[in-house]
Amino acid sequence: MARRILFSLLLILGAGAASEASSAKLETIAVLGTGDMGDSFGPRFADLGYHVIYGSRSPDSERVVNLVNSTGRGASADTYADAAAAADIVLVAVASHAVEQIIDGLGELDGKVIIDLNWPPTRIADDGYEERLTDISVAERIQEMRPKALVVKAFGTMASNVIDDPHVAGGPVTAPIASDHRQAKETVARIAAELGLDPVDAGPLRMARYLESLMMLYLIPHNQGRQEGWDFYFRRSNYWACNAYTGGELDETGPTIIDAGNLAEFPHTQGEPEPCPSE
Repeated sequence: MARRILFSLLLILGAGAASEASSAKLETIAVLGTGDMGDSFGPRFADLGYHVIYGSRSPDSERVVNLVNSTGRGASADTYADAAAAADIVLVAVASHAVEQIIDGLGELDGKVIIDLNWPPTRIADDGYEERLTDISVAERIQEMRPKALVVKAFGTMASNVIDDPHVAGGPVTAPIASDHRQAKETVARIAAELGLDPVDAGPLRMARYLESLMMLYLIPHNQGRQEGWDFYFRRSNYWACNAYTGGELDETGPTIIDAGNLAEFPHTQGEPEPCPSE
């Protein structure tokens, strides 16, 4: 109980401070897609003080109008292209098979932060389970199509109910964030903290391939015809730092990446790590 109360306080304090910072900037976020993820992110963004524009194939449809009205706080809806053109940050929350067509119909997106949370395109293999259709991630493909955009992979490793209320997980939910652009990565990390999540640096954009493959695990119970699914959560741990081994061998070489001395700076939502146990 005490741990849950502490977690709640950390979320309130962290989100409150982050919300104050974001409200001062009042960035506009285009939420492309109004399905299961879009209709969770949009209201949360609006509550945090962002100006939300939903991008939709049918912005005047009854469903989208109802979503705009329920979101409130000056939210609106427009076509995909017009919503993206008006935004500083673009969340791509459309069906994976439609991503390329929709991105192709947008403007240049130069300098905009593009957050991709999509599953990889898949097909049913001979054994009835999903298999990927491409080697690269959806996020990498978006970056190829719009090289001057700042593409970030985030938020795909959790279900929409966690976006609605992170407390359903019973503890901190870590949001891995991958991008080749430090500033964009830090922007998305700030947003993740505002949402009550625990952002962590998942490396360059090519790591999105592995995040997408992990997301495919959600489909297994459905492929099996089971009546229940499952949720799984990343959660911060200092186990690996305390044991400092890789592949069973003690690793005393330290960091190997070329920019280890200039890593992206993320909000500290969980405080200082617990000390390593004494041997």
